[in-house]
Amino acid sequence: MLHTNPAFDRIGEENAFAVLARATALAHQGRDIINLGIGQPDFHTPEHIVEAAIKALRDGHHGYTPATGILPAREAVSRRTLLTTGVEVSPDNIMILPGGKPTMYAAIVMFGEPGAEILYPDPGFPIYRSMIEFTGAKPVPVPIREENGFAFSADETLSLVTPKTRLLILNSPANPTGGITPREEIEKLVAGLARYPDVAIMSDEIYEVMTYDGEEATSLLKFPEIRDRLIVLNGWSKTWAMTGWRLGWSIWPDQLYDKVRKLAVNCWSCVNAPAQFAGIAAIDGPQDEVDKMMRAFDARRKLVVEGLNGLEGISCRTPKGAFYAFPNISRTGWKAKKLASALLEEAGVALIGGPDFGILGEGYIRLSYANSEENILRAISRMAEFLSEAGEARGAERTS
Repeated sequence: MLHTNPAFDRIGEENAFAVLARATALAHQGRDIINLGIGQPDFHTPEHIVEAAIKALRDGHHGYTPATGILPAREAVSRRTLLTTGVEVSPDNIMILPGGKPTMYAAIVMFGEPGAEILYPDPGFPIYRSMIEFTGAKPVPVPIREENGFAFSADETLSLVTPKTRLLILNSPANPTGGITPREEIEKLVAGLARYPDVAIMSDEIYEVMTYDGEEATSLLKFPEIRDRLIVLNGWSKTWAMTGWRLGWSIWPDQLYDKVRKLAVNCWSCVNAPAQFAGIAAIDGPQDEVDKMMRAFDARRKLVVEGLNGLEGISCRTPKGAFYAFPNISRTGWKAKKLASALLEEAGVALIGGPDFGILGEGYIRLSYANSEENILRAISRMAEFLSEAGEARGAERTS
């Protein structure tokens, strides 16, 4: 028998990919499956971005690049950051990485070890907890509550900090809830963190531009008092519909930058060159397609919320950001993962059970509205029919 490092037995998964695999398998069997599970835009990458990658290939950009990313890509991210946050960031603090997850991995591995504690949002992106457990650190959930508008509470977050806390992970706009934490709450958190100067912060801002109804995301970069211990995660996947390109960026303080550079050298060497040129074109090129995509998401968001609130036993707060709805299904009488599984197998609607995003996810399901209005309406109709028939069946069982 092979004796592997026991840390590998602690690695979890992102169940959205398992649901995607099952939905794909059912579709191959001839089933009509509506996929509201996976978190990726259903739009194509804008053509000028694709053409930039093709040109890079034709121009001979086939080799290794610096582990930190090519300078023009890092300069483009610096320009983008100034545009979106008003904060100047040196290209020498920017890393180009193969997606957003390598930043999570690098930050969590950097601070996680047995005896340490890492705070993370719950419900939240499942890889946070998975990687924390991999390192042997103790995962400490920061409750993200519906009654708080799916924003984190500064007071509750600060109350969880102990002398063992090494890293605090934040995410706004948030996956899976679509919640946005107001600036006042972030200001209160930052002020409170002054008491804990040895706690690093990783702010996952991948959905920064995906906000609605005049809401704005507040970047942690706006607070110079924490810049020397702040890691910001961002990237191209969501904003420019580039999930499959595996292209992300992150911003690191001086004291951590060389550590992540060396990790890159050891783990992935560099990001493929043509993708980096595509990333430059995305940032510097026209943003018409991004605006068009966001208008579509906004229209779909309204359809989803209205449709879900019309279903028996389900209530749904209007998400303020990202492209997810996180409806409360507790009054249906179903456990969340069982409902999600039944909706896929019996109704042909793929979505994710709330517990896949954390302990506090029970009683909720996540729907991605990165799908067409037609498919969203069909999915809601199928859910209504399923819940009605399931309710009738349960009623018959009680009276028999």
